[in-house]
Parts: sequence; structure tokens; C-alpha cells
Amino acid sequence: MAEKNKFYVTTPIYYVTAKPHLGSLYSTLIADVVARWHKLHGKKVFFLTGTDEHGQKIAEAAEKAGKSPQAFVDSFISSYIEMWKKYGLKYDHFIRTTDKYHVKAVQEWLQKLIDQGDIYKGHYEGWYCTPCETIVTPKEAEHKGEAPDCPSCGRPTKKVSEETYFFKLSAYQDKLLEFYKNNPNFIVPKERANEVVNFVKEGLKDLSISRTTIKWGIPFPGDEKHVSYVWADALNNYITAIGYGQKGKEEQFNFWWPADLHVMGKDIVRFHAIYWPAFLMASGLPLPKKLLVHGWITVDKKKMSKSLGNVIDPQELFDKYGPEPVRYYLLRHMAVTHDGDFSYKDLEQTITADLANDLGNLLNRLVTLAEKHGVHEVAPPATWSESSMNLRDESWNALEDVRSYMEDCLFHMALARLWKFIHKVNAYFHEHEPWKLVKTDKDAFLEVLSATAHSLRTIAVLLWPVMPKKMEQLLESLGQTHVFEGDDEIEQLELGRWGTTFMFKKIMNLFVKHEPEEKPAGKEEKTKKEESKGEYIKIDDFVKLHIAVGTIESCEELEKSDRLLKLQVNLGNKIGVRQILAGVKKIYKPADLQGKQGIFIVNLKPRKMMGLESQGMMLFAKSEDGTMKFVTVS
Repeated sequence: MAEKNKFYVTTPIYYVTAKPHLGSLYSTLIADVVARWHKLHGKKVFFLTGTDEHGQKIAEAAEKAGKSPQAFVDSFISSYIEMWKKYGLKYDHFIRTTDKYHVKAVQEWLQKLIDQGDIYKGHYEGWYCTPCETIVTPKEAEHKGEAPDCPSCGRPTKKVSEETYFFKLSAYQDKLLEFYKNNPNFIVPKERANEVVNFVKEGLKDLSISRTTIKWGIPFPGDEKHVSYVWADALNNYITAIGYGQKGKEEQFNFWWPADLHVMGKDIVRFHAIYWPAFLMASGLPLPKKLLVHGWITVDKKKMSKSLGNVIDPQELFDKYGPEPVRYYLLRHMAVTHDGDFSYKDLEQTITADLANDLGNLLNRLVTLAEKHGVHEVAPPATWSESSMNLRDESWNALEDVRSYMEDCLFHMALARLWKFIHKVNAYFHEHEPWKLVKTDKDAFLEVLSATAHSLRTIAVLLWPVMPKKMEQLLESLGQTHVFEGDDEIEQLELGRWGTTFMFKKIMNLFVKHEPEEKPAGKEEKTKKEESKGEYIKIDDFVKLHIAVGTIESCEELEKSDRLLKLQVNLGNKIGVRQILAGVKKIYKPADLQGKQGIFIVNLKPRKMMGLESQGMMLFAKSEDGTMKFVTVS
């Protein structure tokens, strides 16, 4: 069957015991950026989010608040909808597990599995975590004392003993392992995939999916003494929201399912990577294509929690910094594959350095200069100069790299690569000094304006999923309007040959700088000394390095040098063959390196040694005994 031109992305559905926090904003932001990225490709996109409103935790919180469970969950919905709107999170549907169509579809799904023998009645006795709605497995409870802590959140568990309905999870153990083997990219990152595979290999027990001791949940079909256990209820939101179990919506469901991407935090990966695929296998439905499992946002290296008093309120960030700088910061500085530490100081430095200085100031300088000299419209030159063509080629290279990183959901890498290009554009603008060219060479002046505007247009399109409103304002300043839906904007950039005419328009500064607070007199010098003691660099320093893998095609000694070897290194089609001198003659013979692959820094300024030019640096590592080992890849 031909691949459908669609993309279906989901967030986890959030427990409504409190207003949204920074962690739930982060998950939803990732889904929003992915959805917008695929809209840039001209795809039909469905972006689902919502709330999980059943279970013991909700019932207990409602009772404590003196409300019925329904009134309790209803009171939080507007805070989610309003917050997502403030941050420009443009979802297509907001599901609530109390929605009637969801309740009905889950009951029909349960009945189907009961009829085919995948669900049976039994008795459960074990440890249960109410906050996580998690059953602690016997292996997890081993050697943990009488009351083991929850493996997910670390809080104490309670002993539960009751009649229950079980899902035959054990029957799907081998099928799950086979699926993981055949779909190695199902779970990203790999560390999470390894954890899941190892858990399944240890052996799966049948899963309790009902409770009798609580009433706040979906009644079990034919046995209303039981309510559906939260994961058998909640996980089905991904299919019920697009029409599963609803008469007349079969075609809609078949178009959107399977999901292309489920986004979630690492604390709920087991439920999505084991229970959910097993449920779908039992239902005869295709499995989702990918799970993106992100880390936690920490504050001072500690997970946010009310008890520690370190929870970050998205409303506070919105009021102080605006939504889109926060969107950018979360994606640039929180590597999706790891935990990321939030810092107000870091946020303000990022807004000032990246957004206000690097990007906003570039646009402002361009448009102000054009306006000063009466240039309101600039057409591309008949022929481009070599430096402008190099900038154009670099824009295409950046596009290719950003596209690759975005497809892998490595947002921090995509943004780092894009900022590398922004630095190139700033360097081009500064080196050509158009404020001087306007007096001596008007054509060259207009070419610099055009090349810079074309570069900014590329930047705006690639940044649109992260900062949609700001990038639309940037394009407006260049006389460009875009809907960003329907056409393949990325393909248009790839095919573009810099033939656009721009109409400049002055706008308010895109970003506001956040200057550091003044320190009391006498402390500044102390702070500088303290900072100098560290060996830290910023991520921006590392990003400036262009590191490449190369094959050493030839290696020979330099007779007049007692330490240098001359290498001819093939660094691929983009870079070509470079001559690189390495000071390791006392350690390696030419035959030891020839034909090997090494890792090289290729954007260092060429340097002459012994009358020869070295066009890069080969990386070596020193072992404990002082021996130098060349760095390579597996």
C-alpha cells in the first residue's frame, strides 16, 4: 500500500490533579514542533493531546478537595486549554477520558478481548502505587522489605488484594520481542529500548486491568462491580480520538492509524512500549511507528516536585519572557534524549545571545540599513559573486543537516546546526560592510542585502515550527507571507535558486534582551576568578567545531621532522581530500595509520609546518600510561 501523506502525533494524556507544569508543557511542545515540521512538508497532520481523568489518584484528590470526581476534573480543563493556547500549541483534538465516545469504545474493546479469551477473571495480590497507577512486579518487589517503593516515582506502595480481570500479557512476550527485533527504531533513544527489551526478556506476568475497590473509572462490560484499570482505559485514547469504536468513523480511523509518533516522558515508557503494543496485537491493529521518550526537566539537577518547592510555572515564564523564547530555550538546551537542567540565568542568556543578538539584530541591521538608503525593494542580481554563492551553498548544507536532525527528533542538534549558519550569515554581512559598499558599489551593496534576506528567509522557514509567530513577523519584514500548510516548503527551499524579490518593512525588535542584574561593588572580580577556576565551555563553543570522520588514504614521514607525519585524508564528498599533519611520528609508523579511519577537526584555520600546509587536526587520546591512541569509530 502506498505511504499516506499524513502524520499522526500524540502527547501523553495528563493527570488532572493540578494545573499544567513545565514538564507537561515540554511534552506538548515537542509534539507541536513535530506536527508543524510535517506541515512544512505539505502533509496532513493530526496532533492529539488531552487529559487522563479516571483512577484512584483522581478519586482521592477529589475527595480531599470536597468535590465529586467529575466536578474536580472539570475544574482543571480550562487551565490546560488556555495554557496550550498561550504557547501556540496548535492541537487538532483534545480528548478527555470521561468523554462519552471514549467510554463506550473502551467498553466495546474490553468486551472484544473478553470474547476472544485475552481477558479473564482472577485474583490479584501485590503492591500498588496510587500516584503512578502502577503495579509493582514481583521481581521489582524482591529484597525491598515489606513495603517496596514504587520503581517509577520512589514513593511507598500499598498492599492490594482483590478480585480482578487480567489481560494475558504473558501470551505476547515472544511477539513483543520479535517486534522489537524487527523494528529497532521503535523506541528512541536506544537506552530506553534496551531497558524495555531487558524487562520483557525477564518474563511477563498477566496484567491486572480492573479494580473493585474504587468506583471512579469506566465500568467493566457485564460486571459493573469492576472498573477498568487506568492503563487499559487511558492508552486507548490514541485510537478512540480518531474514530475507533465509533460508527461512521471507520474511514477516518483507517486513514490516521497507526500513529507515527507517540511522545512521552521516560517514566511511562513501559506502559507505552509493552502494554500498549500487546493491547494492539490482541486487537488485531497495527502498532505505532515510533515512541519518542524524552528525559525530565530538572532544576539544580533535581526532578521538579512540589515537596522540593522547585516546580516551574509556565504562566510565570509566559508573563516574563513571552512564549516563543521559552519554546526555543526548551528545545535548544534540553537534549530530548537526556534529562535537562532548567536555569533562569541560562534562559536569559540564551534569549539575549541567540535570539536578540544573533538573529534579531541581523534582521534589524539589514532592514534599517536598507531603509536608511531608501531601498524598499531588492531583486536578486543577474549573477551572484563567489562569496554569495558560498553562502547560498551553506544555506543548502544547513537545510540538509537540519532536516536530518529533525527527522530524528534531535531538536537541540537541529537548532545548533541552524545557529552555525546564522553565525555564517552574520560573518558574511559584517565582512562585506554594506554600510561602506553603498558609497562605492551600489550593485554590490544590493547583492549583500539580497543574499542576507534570502538567508533569513531560509532561517525563518526552518525555525517556524519552533517559533511560528516570530518567524512570520520576520518574513513580514522581508515582504514575504506564508501559510505553511499545503505546500512542501522544505522541498521549495531545496529547489530554490535564490530568485526572490524582497520588500523591506521595519518592525519592532523581534526579541528583548535580558541584561544581568548589577552585582554589588567588589564582588565582580571574585566572580570572574571563581569562573576562571572551572574548565567549562558553553555548548556554543563546541558547536563551532566541525568534526568529521575521514579515511587516511596515504601516510608518509617528513624526513626533516622528528615528530610529523603527512596524511592525505578523504573526508567525503562534501569536504574532499585534505592534507593534515599529525605530530605522532614517534608513536605511529605510516603503515599503522594508512587505510584507517580517524576523527578530524576540519574548520581550523590552515597552518604551515615545515613548509607544508596542514588543513585540519586529527584527534588522539592519551591513555593512563601516556600512550597516544588515535580516535576512531566502530
